[in-house]
Amino acid sequence: MMMEDRFEQAIGHHQAGRLAEAAAFYEEILNREPGNANVLRLRGVLAHQSGDAALAIELINRAIALAPQVPEFYANLGEVHQAAGRPDQAVQAYRQAIALRPRSPDLWNSLGNGLRDGGDFEAAVEAYRRAIDCEANYFGAWYNLGLVFMDEERWGEAIVAYGQAIRLSPNQGEFHNNLGNAFRANQQLGEAVASYRRAIALPPPSALAYYNLGIALHEMGKLLEATDAYRRSIALNPTGAEAYNNLGNVLKECRQLPQAVEAYRGALACRSNYPEALSNLGGVLGSLRYLDEAVVACRQAIALRPDYPEAYGNLGFALWEKGQLDESVAASRQAIALRSDYPEAYANLGNAFKDMGKMDEAIAADRQALILKPEMTEVDSNLIYSLHFHPRFDAVSIAEEHRRWHRQHAEPLRKFQRPHANDRDPDRRLRVGYVSPDFREQAESHFVIPLFGEHDQSRYEIHAYASVDRPDRITERHRASVSEWHDVQGLDDGELAEKIRGDGMDILVDLTMHMARNRLLVFARKPAPVQVSWLAYPGSTGLEAIDYRITDGWMDPREWGDRGCSEESVRLPDSWCCYDPLIELPPVPLDGPERRNFIRFGSLNHFSKLNEPLLSVWAQLLAAVPESRLLLLAAEGRHRDDLRKMLESKGIAGRRVEFVGPASRADYLRNYDRVDIALDPLPYNGITTTLDALWMGVPVVSLTGRTAASRAGLSLLSTLGLAELATSTPEEFVRVAAGLAGDLSRLAGWRSTLRQRMEASPLMDARRFAGNLEAAYRVMWRRWCEAEITR
Repeated sequence: MMMEDRFEQAIGHHQAGRLAEAAAFYEEILNREPGNANVLRLRGVLAHQSGDAALAIELINRAIALAPQVPEFYANLGEVHQAAGRPDQAVQAYRQAIALRPRSPDLWNSLGNGLRDGGDFEAAVEAYRRAIDCEANYFGAWYNLGLVFMDEERWGEAIVAYGQAIRLSPNQGEFHNNLGNAFRANQQLGEAVASYRRAIALPPPSALAYYNLGIALHEMGKLLEATDAYRRSIALNPTGAEAYNNLGNVLKECRQLPQAVEAYRGALACRSNYPEALSNLGGVLGSLRYLDEAVVACRQAIALRPDYPEAYGNLGFALWEKGQLDESVAASRQAIALRSDYPEAYANLGNAFKDMGKMDEAIAADRQALILKPEMTEVDSNLIYSLHFHPRFDAVSIAEEHRRWHRQHAEPLRKFQRPHANDRDPDRRLRVGYVSPDFREQAESHFVIPLFGEHDQSRYEIHAYASVDRPDRITERHRASVSEWHDVQGLDDGELAEKIRGDGMDILVDLTMHMARNRLLVFARKPAPVQVSWLAYPGSTGLEAIDYRITDGWMDPREWGDRGCSEESVRLPDSWCCYDPLIELPPVPLDGPERRNFIRFGSLNHFSKLNEPLLSVWAQLLAAVPESRLLLLAAEGRHRDDLRKMLESKGIAGRRVEFVGPASRADYLRNYDRVDIALDPLPYNGITTTLDALWMGVPVVSLTGRTAASRAGLSLLSTLGLAELATSTPEEFVRVAAGLAGDLSRLAGWRSTLRQRMEASPLMDARRFAGNLEAAYRVMWRRWCEAEITR
C-alpha cells in the first residue's frame, strides 16, 4: 500500500505542476521498483516537461524495452522527439504506436503533426484524414488539417477544414482567427474581417485577432478602422512590435506622418533590431525632411539586413532630399539590384536624375516605374512635369502625354461626379477654395500670400485646403489670410472631394498641377461646379474636370486659343501672377564688374532646367564676352563636373564656371550680389528666380520659345516694361546679353532702380492682381449659372 500511496502522491504533484516533488516520488518508487515501466515513462514525461529531452528519451526507451506493446509509450516518445525538433524520429515513434492501436484518432493526429513539422504535407493531410475517419467529430484534427492546407497555400480547402472545426467547437477564438487568415489569403477580405470579429468576441480578448483584423481592414482600404484595430492589439500586447509597425504603415498612408513616426518608434522600443521598422521610420522621416535622422535609420536597417531593398530605396529618397544626388543614385540602383521589380526605387532614381539635369535618364526611370506599377499616379505626374524641362518635348507631345495620364488616372473617377446644388445667384458672395500641399516656405507662397491678403472678403469667402507635412512660419501667414483653414493632411482624395463638396465650394483652384503631392484626383471627382488651375507652372493639367486655366496674353497669345490645353485659357489683363519676396533685405550694392574686371552671368534656377542646347547658346555668349564667368546653382555631385566638361567641349574653360549650393532664402538672394546679368533657361523659363533677380537689381535676359513655360520670361519682362530683354532667337539672345555686358553704366542704373520699378509695376501690385483674378472668377461663375439655367 505504501508504494501505491507514493504513486498517487507522485501523480498528484505531477498534475498540479509541482515537478520537483513529483520527480522525488518517482525516483523513490524506481529505487524500489526499477522495472516499473509506467513510472519510468511518467518520469520521462516529467523530464520532458522540465526541458531535459535527453533524459526523457532515455527513460521512455527503457520503459518501452520493458513493455513494448503499450502504444502510449511510443506516443510519449514521439512527443519528446517532436518538441526537440526531430520530426523524423517522432514520426517513427507515432507509427509504432499506431501499429499497436490503428483506430486511435489521437495517434493519427499526432502523426500528422510530426509529418507537418517534417515538411511532408501530403502525408500529414492523409494522417489527419485518418484521424477524422476514426472520429468524425474530432475538431482538433479538422483544425490541424486547416493548418497544413495553409502551409500548402490551399486556401479554399483550409477554409472548409477550419469551418468544420468551428462547427464542432464554435467557441475557440483561435479557430475563428485562423479561418480569418485563410479567408484573407484567399482574397475574401469581408469574410476574413467577420471571422476576426468573431474571434475577438470570444474570451479572452486576443491581441493577435485584433492585429490580423487590422491587416485585413488595411487591405480593404478601411484605414481608420485598421488604425483602431492595431491600437487595440497594442493595448492588449504592448510589446507587439509588428502591430506598432503596421500601425505606422496605416498612419503613413493616411498622411499622418508625425503619428507614423511615433508608431515606428514604438515598434523599435519593443525590438531595437527591427529592420523593417527602421526602414519605414527612415522613409517617413525623409518625407518630413528630417533627413539626417532618416539616413541614420535607413543605414541601421541595412546594417541589420544587407539584402533589404526597401531600406536602400528609402535611403535613396532621403539622400535625394538632402541633395546628395550621386549617393542617392547609388542607393536606388542597389535597391533595384536586390529587387528588379521595385517601382519606387525607379521613381527615386528618376528624381535624382532630374535634379542632375539628366532628363533622358529621369524620364526613362519614371517610365520603368510605371511599367511595373501603372497606378502610381504621383510618379506619372512627375513624368508629365519632367517633360516640360526637356527640349525635345513640344506642346503637342506634352498634350498627348496629358491625355494618356487622364485616361489612366482621371477617367475612371468620372463615376464620382454628380450635379451640384450650389445657389445659382450670379452676384452673391462666392466660396473659393485653394488646394495645395505647399502652403509653407516654398516658391508658391511668393504669389499666394499677396493674393490672399488682398482678396475682397466681403464678396469672396476664401478657404484653404492644406495638406502640409511640416507647417512653418509661412504656413501661419497663409492661415491668417483666409476665411477658413482646413488641415486635410490625413484625408485621401475621395474623402477630401466629399469634404469640399460638403463645404459648398463654388470655385475650386488647384495650385499644384502635376508637381509633387498634387491632389488632381480630387479635382477629377468634380467636387465644385467651377474648377480652375493656376500658378504651379505655365501649362495645362490635361484634366477635363478642370474648366479653366489662368494665364496671360504673353505666355499664351490669343491667336493660340487653348492650344494643347484641356482647360479654357483665361488671360488676365496684366501678368498671370503677383510677387512678394517675403523677406526684408537691405538695398543691393551698387558696385559690380568694374571692381573685379569681369562680367558674371548667372542662373540660380533649378539645375534640371539646364540642357545641352541651352548651354550651347550660353557658351556662345561666354565666348562673345571674354573672361566672363557663369554662376550656377547646383547641389554637390558629378553633374557639376559633367556640365564643366560639356562647356569645355564648346571652348569655355572650366575655371569660368562657378557653383553655389542650396541655401537659406536670405543667402540665396545674396548670391545675386555676385551676378551682373541673369540668364533665363529654356524650355522652362524661370519665374520665381526671375522675379528674385529683378528684385535684387539684376536684369534678366530671356530666350522665348513656343510653349507657355518657355514664355514666362517674356511675360514678366513685358509686364515690367523690359520687353527688349526677351529675345526670340539664340543669336538675338547672345547679342542682347553681350551688349548689356558691355554697358556698365546701364547695369549700374538698373542695379539701383529695378527694385523700385518692380514695386511700382503690376508684378507687385497685389490689390490690382486680386481684382483681375476675382473678375475672372466672377465671369466663370456667371457662365456656370447661365449654363445651369438654360438646361
